[in-house]
Amino acid sequence: MPDAGPVLGFDFGEQRIGVAVGQRVTGTASPLTTLTSKNQKPDWDAIAALIQEWKPEALVVGMPYHLDGNETRLSERIKKFCRQLEGRYRLPVYQIDERLSSAEAERYLKHERQQGRKKRIQKNEIDQLAAAIQLESWLSGEAHD
Repeated sequence: MPDAGPVLGFDFGEQRIGVAVGQRVTGTASPLTTLTSKNQKPDWDAIAALIQEWKPEALVVGMPYHLDGNETRLSERIKKFCRQLEGRYRLPVYQIDERLSSAEAERYLKHERQQGRKKRIQKNEIDQLAAAIQLESWLSGEAHD
């Protein structure tokens, strides 16, 4: 599989989907945007626009698990989201364990606030940063495969 193009990462939620973009070459990811779900359904027009703009080689979706490793109530919805991404865009879709990524994102943003950040922390920032954390984790794990 080519490894020079971007990869998009998704932190799926019922109300919002955080999106990040990453590069395999550098193994880094950056928060990109947060999409608002419509009637608890992904905003497919916005996702299509992102895929058109970034032309990713792959998509990575965070899969939530309980700390004991069992799936959460959202797991089936996220699996469906993954199947839909694959079917609509004909791109490889990978899943990554996203346990604690939102908590890590929130901790990072709170630390930033303690360091003098003036702006209040928004939920959409947490979603985007969680997507970036998940994507970087996937990129670093993939490099070792």
